[in-house]
Amino acid sequence: MRIVVVGAGKLGYSIAELLSKEQFDVVVVDQDESQLEAAKNTLDVLTIAANGASPITMNDPDIRDSDILIAVTASDEVNMVSCILAKKHGIKHTIARIRDMQFMSEAKDYLKDNFDIDLMLNPELITANEINRILMTPAALDVEDFAHGKIRLFETKVQRKSPLARVPLKDIQLPKGVLAGMIFRDHRMIIPHGDDCLLPHDNAYFIGIPEEIEKFSQSFVQRDARKLHRVVIIGAGRAGRALAAMFDKQDVHVKVIDKDRERCRLMAGLLENGIAICGDGTDIDLLTEEGVAEADVVVCLTEDDKLNLMLALLSRHLSGNKTKTVVRVARNEYVELMEKVGVDIVLSARLLSASEVLAFARRGGVVSVSLLEGAKAEAVEVIVQQGAPAAGKRLMDVKLPRECLVCAYVRDGEAVIPNGNTVLQPGDRTILFIQTKFSQKVIKYFKGRD
Repeated sequence: MRIVVVGAGKLGYSIAELLSKEQFDVVVVDQDESQLEAAKNTLDVLTIAANGASPITMNDPDIRDSDILIAVTASDEVNMVSCILAKKHGIKHTIARIRDMQFMSEAKDYLKDNFDIDLMLNPELITANEINRILMTPAALDVEDFAHGKIRLFETKVQRKSPLARVPLKDIQLPKGVLAGMIFRDHRMIIPHGDDCLLPHDNAYFIGIPEEIEKFSQSFVQRDARKLHRVVIIGAGRAGRALAAMFDKQDVHVKVIDKDRERCRLMAGLLENGIAICGDGTDIDLLTEEGVAEADVVVCLTEDDKLNLMLALLSRHLSGNKTKTVVRVARNEYVELMEKVGVDIVLSARLLSASEVLAFARRGGVVSVSLLEGAKAEAVEVIVQQGAPAAGKRLMDVKLPRECLVCAYVRDGEAVIPNGNTVLQPGDRTILFIQTKFSQKVIKYFKGRD
């Protein structure tokens, strides 16, 4: 499958990197040759210095008749034009980054129907939704819903005094409908068995029926944990504005700090009860005056990764480590570093967007892909296809690779946690945990014969 990525910026590079690792035939296009250097020197891709919104470029034999075009330049208009031209030159499917929130809220269906765009990406909105979903579940580092909300994934960090720590999983009475699916320890993915224990500082992933996950997650909430009442957001860009509006509608008191007066004006227009403050988020006096020490969460959403880290650590210092911190990063390699130095939740907007592209590129029954632990592992929702090797056999007889686990499936609207005797049928929506480098090998078990 040939995939064309128009735009070699940070998002374009991340998408091209992920797709090339999946062994797709990737072409990266950008007018700026200096932008192409990183992709040319470090990725197994073809690079073309050209205007991605030109019919001449689309007629290039390396581009026309490709399977997918992904337009992720900094300009919404260029991305839309690229998608229109792509369809006219035989490219079957198109994806566009659309950053304008008004387009996404008021004209999404129109763009899809009239501009030949199959999937629209708004990294800022994706990030805001992810932060909101995680923070509204008190003990969560990550929360994902699958199969139209029938299955929920819950990630948490095991605390030193957790009653579940150091107890073999076979001796833990998990609620019916909840499965311990994966443990991340010392950068290693572990598919747990009965004799395995959760250890302090492990990232533990549980999956199951949402109502049971909701109740079970309370066992990880520390006694002094507070319900989310007060949030400080530093950075009133697109992601900050979208997130603040979500909190405002959920009766969470939100303060947003940004140096840019115009951004603060836009922010104030979106809030009914929240406050937009024009000021420097690095000003300790301002942070103290605005009650950062009393906030339940501080969310750092500036465009500078290092500044976000500094703001998060400063917030923890002012609160005596009582305030939870959330940081959005542009560079994926910073995720692990920030977690090591004490930031509670670190999200890569690029990885969140790239996971949506990856699910679209795989297709063939793959509904969604959630990249976990800096893309070292994946939670994948796949529909079992007719003739698939995993269909019609007991799971214990399928001989799936050790690097994956079938966590749950939905059949006729009912969610089920499987065991070795479970027999998957064509049409079942199945949730898998997979070590990323084995994903292609695993997905073949659930796809039909070509």
